[in-house]
Amino acid sequence: MEKTQLNSLRNNPHSKMSIAGFLIALGIVYGDIGTSPLYVMHSLMVGNGGLDKMSTDFILGSVSLIFWTLTLVTTIKYVLIALRADNRGEGGIFALYTLVRKRAKWLIIPAMIGGATFLADGMMTPAVTVTAAIEGLKGIAIHNTILISTQNQVIIVTLIILSTLFFIQRFGTQLIGRAFGPIMLVWFSFLGIIGIVNMSSDWTIIRALNPYYAFELLRSPVNIRGVFILGSIFLATTGAEALYSDMGHVGRPNIYTSWPFVKVCLLLSYLGQAAWIISVRDNHQLQQMGSAMNPFYQSIPSDFRLFGIFLSALAAIIASQALISGSYTLVSEATKLKIFPRLKTYYPTNFKGQLYIPTVNSIIWVVCLFIVFYFKTSENMSNAYGLEITITMLMTTILLHQWLLMKRANRFFSTIIISFFFIIECIFFVTNSSKFIHGAYITMFIAALLIAIMFIWRYGERLKDDNTYRSHFASLLAFKRQLNDLRKDPSYPLYTTNLVYLTKVHDGYRIKKNILYSILDKRPKRAQVYWFVTVNVTDEPYTAAYSVETFDTDYMVSVQLYLGFRVDQKVNVYLRQVVNDLMSNGEIKSQPQKYTTIPDRDVGDFSFVIIKEVLSPDTKISGIKKSIIHTRLMLQKFISPATWFGLSYSDVVEERVPLVLGKVSLNRLRLVRKDRAALKDIKIDSEIDDDDDDD
Repeated sequence: MEKTQLNSLRNNPHSKMSIAGFLIALGIVYGDIGTSPLYVMHSLMVGNGGLDKMSTDFILGSVSLIFWTLTLVTTIKYVLIALRADNRGEGGIFALYTLVRKRAKWLIIPAMIGGATFLADGMMTPAVTVTAAIEGLKGIAIHNTILISTQNQVIIVTLIILSTLFFIQRFGTQLIGRAFGPIMLVWFSFLGIIGIVNMSSDWTIIRALNPYYAFELLRSPVNIRGVFILGSIFLATTGAEALYSDMGHVGRPNIYTSWPFVKVCLLLSYLGQAAWIISVRDNHQLQQMGSAMNPFYQSIPSDFRLFGIFLSALAAIIASQALISGSYTLVSEATKLKIFPRLKTYYPTNFKGQLYIPTVNSIIWVVCLFIVFYFKTSENMSNAYGLEITITMLMTTILLHQWLLMKRANRFFSTIIISFFFIIECIFFVTNSSKFIHGAYITMFIAALLIAIMFIWRYGERLKDDNTYRSHFASLLAFKRQLNDLRKDPSYPLYTTNLVYLTKVHDGYRIKKNILYSILDKRPKRAQVYWFVTVNVTDEPYTAAYSVETFDTDYMVSVQLYLGFRVDQKVNVYLRQVVNDLMSNGEIKSQPQKYTTIPDRDVGDFSFVIIKEVLSPDTKISGIKKSIIHTRLMLQKFISPATWFGLSYSDVVEERVPLVLGKVSLNRLRLVRKDRAALKDIKIDSEIDDDDDDD
């Protein structure tokens, strides 16, 4: 077979270290983790009983736990280890799965669980970040006017911002995206500067970096929550998984150079808030504010507080945008890996990698609005936030272990490292599990639903293939003569010049008989060339190649398209290139058109036939298997294969055929012909009357 490259795909221009790449990394990668100072210290304060309970030991221990969590989980696991597990520059749990999936079939389980929980976490992030940012405006006078004075007003403004954000997704965010980097540069610089200003009142706060204070806090009586304080500490590193997933947008070198800057700014912010809390913890007025007092906003000098609030709102919107775009990418990758149903996808701009999935957008929007209505405050949201992402991190750790073994790293050393992270994340999982009763059950239900859909989609297809007997397949070679006779038979009108079936061609050029039934039996379809096209999604993200087999004819062509899991599946565009290639090589005849708007057109018209299967009552398999396959076929009703394969403006015909699985009994009931007189004494339960009334 000849294998040809369809087109030359360039690497991401920002994958190399550069100032532009540095700015883009700030705008895309760190939105989630970069907005954590808005609510982490607030969550710690509220969880421990309020400002008056914030002893020096508690504050030092909290910042120490934050610092070492960022160091161990984010820096070592993700930046130093996970970023090296890239699939042609792409990161994330599905890209990691494609690297290791040949090692064991069971690895699909952690991949599906991790992907589902990551998506569920992404539904909570926009709600909590935007709400926390808008809460900073509550009670703040702008030109001597307090615009937001109640939590209900916070909710209304949050809903408006989120709805606007989801509405503009359909138009693309290329122009907005250009501003993300500079805004986040200002944001992180602001965090660092305000942190230094607050630290100037007590430079000894730097001693919090000593891990001694972290260990002491976990067993100290000043920590009323005990080990469960880690549920709030974990909020500081929730964006680590997104950092890995977004590697393909900015490249590993730019994350290496930007992360130290980001980490220092975050650390300065936490240290600054800690120093400020120590200096004001006895302030009776601030104590009276209760949970409404957010250390982040109150620690900003009054002259800069309004600017800080607006800047935090912008950072929250950017963080939300990054999570929304990341959700599109994750669903798209899962779809191309055949573990999620195909959904209608649009590409609103020419910007590489920017896509829009209406179904995903609508679901996340509705869930975000519901979360804001249900929880009402960022405090309540943070109490339910983080459980899903701990599960994602655990699943990533399992896959990373397989990757290290695949890379022939020292088995003992690799196991020790992975076990260390696995134990840490298990502790975080246990401490975050208490959030289930505080509202995390909502996003866990969403994650469970996504896992169920992935399971049904993947294993329904496998069960269908396993229970389809060889008798249901036929070799194309056996029908060469009939197809040749049909294309030459003038008694049938020409159906189309090129008749294309999107189907999987198995070894030995076997295809399902229902394809040949569609051509020869259901309605004989006369064409000049019969095409059987298989779309193969490769492990590499940007593959674009094809192979062909013409069976020593000029009227039968089997095409195998090899497309990376990030490549658009525009089958009609690729197929026209294949036709031109074959014509130039003399493998098929030219197809000159008598009536055309294109001068010297040599390629005829195309008709695409898509077979849709309907489960037959004659199917003989177990009830559970039958239910899984039936549910998968029901999910397919909401899918438009024509749109998925880029055939929206092509001539597409969908034909329904029965799907018969398992061994079909040959002892079927046969009708016996009798005279009508012999049947007159048979009792009839119901009759079908004529519609017309008797005169």
